Amino acid sequence: MREIKSNEVYKLKECIIALASHHNKISINFKGCYPKVPVEDTMNNFIIDLNNEKSQIAVIENEEKIVGFCKININNYVGELEYLVVLEQFRGMGYGAELIEWALKRLSNLGVQNIDVKVADGNEAIALYEKYGFKMNAHILRLKI
Repeated sequence: MREIKSNEVYKLKECIIALASHHNKISINFKGCYPKVPVEDTMNNFIIDLNNEKSQIAVIENEEKIVGFCKININNYVGELEYLVVLEQFRGMGYGAELIEWALKRLSNLGVQNIDVKVADGNEAIALYEKYGFKMNAHILRLKI
């Protein structure tokens, strides 16, 4: 595992697309709504966040291919685990745990007091977050018009 800089964000494209596809399969109420913004816009936002030191990104590589990543954001004393993605064929190998442990350690070292994570309804990743002590804080309801 290693952290990346803004000049490597383009290497995350496959993972971002895979996450959108996963959400389209598992989402209980919003299948087909992902990605919410074009992938290129997401990557440009990642670059801005990294350059402004608002975010940090760690990647997991397998034979020089990025197979997963985690993006954390820091806003004063609140941390956000914004993205945690592992490509489907590499799940169950401990990569998700490795990424979440990186995020928790990094955010703790930065003095964060609370960490938020949003999970698409129907995503089995909730169990992973709960394993690390995350608890339901709110339900966000959305109306698509």
